[in-house]
Amino acid sequence: MLNVALFGPPGAGKGTQSDFLVEKFNLGYISTGDLLRKELKADSKLGREAKDIISAGGLVSDEIIVQILEKTIAENPYASGFLFDGFPRTRIQAYILEGLMLKLNTTLDCLINLEVPEEESVRRLLLRGKTSGRSDDNETVIRNRLKEYHDKTLPVLEFYRARGQCVDVDGTQSIEAVRDDVAKIVQDQYSKRPVSIVMFGFPGSGRGSQAMALAEEFGLEFIATGRMLEEEMAAGTDTGLKIRELYENGQLVPDEIVIPLIEKKLENSRGVRGFIFKGFPRTLVQSYILDGLLKKHECSLSKILEIDVPTLQLIERLDRRSHTDSRMPYDSSTEKIVRRLREHELKTVPVIEKYEQMHGVQKIDGTGTFEEVFERCAAEVRTLFQVGGRRG
Repeated sequence: MLNVALFGPPGAGKGTQSDFLVEKFNLGYISTGDLLRKELKADSKLGREAKDIISAGGLVSDEIIVQILEKTIAENPYASGFLFDGFPRTRIQAYILEGLMLKLNTTLDCLINLEVPEEESVRRLLLRGKTSGRSDDNETVIRNRLKEYHDKTLPVLEFYRARGQCVDVDGTQSIEAVRDDVAKIVQDQYSKRPVSIVMFGFPGSGRGSQAMALAEEFGLEFIATGRMLEEEMAAGTDTGLKIRELYENGQLVPDEIVIPLIEKKLENSRGVRGFIFKGFPRTLVQSYILDGLLKKHECSLSKILEIDVPTLQLIERLDRRSHTDSRMPYDSSTEKIVRRLREHELKTVPVIEKYEQMHGVQKIDGTGTFEEVFERCAAEVRTLFQVGGRRG
């Protein structure tokens, strides 16, 4: 998820640029005034609380505003991010937004400040007043609005400038030039974030081969628990010796061993274009662990793919594999194959269902040649490197 705040004095063209950013980057639009009016119209609990305050001549509290913001973000899980128009308006609201973003496992990536000198703002607004018919488009009111804007906004800009998150844009340029500048800023924010992909699929679906091919094609770090465990055993480390002992006794390797290996892999892969996970997470517990690991490394899930292959075809594939050098321990008999498929259904399908609710899972038709399936997967991954393509 990518979140941007757009600031600019009255007359800076914020509305025009907001419309452009929302459409181009698939962002949800957040204007506290619009959201408040929506709650009032819906006569919601928050709307009624706000109505009582407004009726008494008061200002709607930050406590109500932040609840409305959280509700709006939660109701739009498939947005690529959000554009905050004119919020936060005060330094206190900046701290509030920072806390809300942390709670929602995301962050405000940048604040774009459209810079327009006061006299240019006045000129534009007076020009607008000739056709708008708005009573507040007169010079006295305009200059008061501009003074209020600068008095309130300066502390907010300083807040984000100190964090290196404020980017200034010359708002006196043509609409097209400003549009190009803000688009480049947002695109640069996208490119800074590594993508994270989880590849699901029943045993025999080809998820491992496809994940490795995707990693090579897009320059991603391939993270497969099976491969990491094998590398530890081959290296003869203390952890590797424990893993070998568990394998020889027919036991599963516990999370206490697997998780540190994944975290080490993430730690040693800083600066990469992204990650693709195969064989992890296998359980609901591991899915929560992965969320935490990614958050720690300032990352989140970008896309979840599930390669879908009919059950009968899975059994046929695994049976054929059992007669090759690539066979797995569970390939040795039909009984073991069926047991492995059932285990995946019991443990991993609930994980996929969780991700479907939270992020959306893209099913990939896993039938056909390797090249055909790869192109279907690659088409999905390709969108992550295009404008507005990420969800996580």
